[in-house]
Amino acid sequence: MKKTGIWLDKYKALIVTLENEQETLQTILSKIENFHPHGGSGTRLKGGPQDVVQDRKYLEREKHQMKNYFKEIAAEIKDTEALAIFGPAGTNEKFSKELQENHKDLSTKIKGIKKADSMTDNQVKALVKDFFKSN
Repeated sequence: MKKTGIWLDKYKALIVTLENEQETLQTILSKIENFHPHGGSGTRLKGGPQDVVQDRKYLEREKHQMKNYFKEIAAEIKDTEALAIFGPAGTNEKFSKELQENHKDLSTKIKGIKKADSMTDNQVKALVKDFFKSN
């Protein structure tokens, strides 16, 4: 039985696959741009010239990049039989939601979604092994 655990955040996904007592680790980088909008007052004087920051444009671009990132991960795990998703913040929940909306066959294989802070590769492997041992 092929079991897969994914630890992901906005920048990378670590995919641990357990099959026939063998484990493999694969890393997928997200290609999501970091943006630091510059703007605001161009002067120290109150009421001076202001730059307009188009947050909506950056957020929309980030949303599309996130969707492509999730699509790439889903393509890598399409033949798994059991799936566990880990990660900090809300990226793991966003990924789960994406699977439920656009990859129904994978969403039925989800055995758990848990919060997990940043970890080393070996800690991620241990987390996935422990999760599937206890379930």
